[in-house]
Amino acid sequence: MNPIVIIPARMASTRLPGKPLADIAGTPMIVRVWRQARAAGIGPVLVAAAEAEIAHAIENAGGAAVLTDPALPSGTDRVFAALEKFDVKCAHDVIVNLQGDLPLLDPAQLRIVVEALAASAADIATLAAPVVDEADVDNPNVVKPVIAWNADGSLGRALNFTRARAPYGPGAVFHHIGIYAFRRVALARFVALAPSPLEQREKLEQLRALEAGMSIAVARVDKVPLSVDTESDLARVREVVARDAESSSHGSTSSP
Repeated sequence: MNPIVIIPARMASTRLPGKPLADIAGTPMIVRVWRQARAAGIGPVLVAAAEAEIAHAIENAGGAAVLTDPALPSGTDRVFAALEKFDVKCAHDVIVNLQGDLPLLDPAQLRIVVEALAASAADIATLAAPVVDEADVDNPNVVKPVIAWNADGSLGRALNFTRARAPYGPGAVFHHIGIYAFRRVALARFVALAPSPLEQREKLEQLRALEAGMSIAVARVDKVPLSVDTESDLARVREVVARDAESSSHGSTSSP
């Protein structure tokens, strides 16, 4: 397997316009995400930028970016468009689609999603973590995957994704983490499909793959990375970064 990580980014976020360039302790958010992706060490990292200012921010940080049509309907379409421009010889057979709003991402999660794809015969792999806040079980903004797990509960197969409480009955409920590893042929097939009825009803793009008979492996992780969708999310990330910087500063101070 020869993976590449592609981060789609656009300025026209509905809830937080200009999100990719939001300042976090002097660094644009998209640059922080790019750095976390590089730290995973699984392959090159490319930003699929809808606007030139995003590309410039990444290039100024020493990274690679490809401009994509701002009118593309989804981040996945943006990822595929960037891949076609960047990798014309089809050297990369696994494409990791990483959201550009995860500045505190644990790089190990990118390694886990690639390992999940390699360990399965699935077309796509993704991640899920147990819900720890009971309020999230009925929160429609928290997507719940229904998963057929293997014997040790570390890797499974997605049966459904929904914004509703699922599955019914006692037991763990999982929070979907929107990081995907696609086999290249699966990504090409996916973007060629029309949006499906369940996808349009639930507003969940991954349902298009399931409705088309594609398979999605799910790896279990312990923690959901904080995503930045609103100003309050951005404030929380800034607080975490500032706290971590303060802790590091104190830790590096020698005792007299």
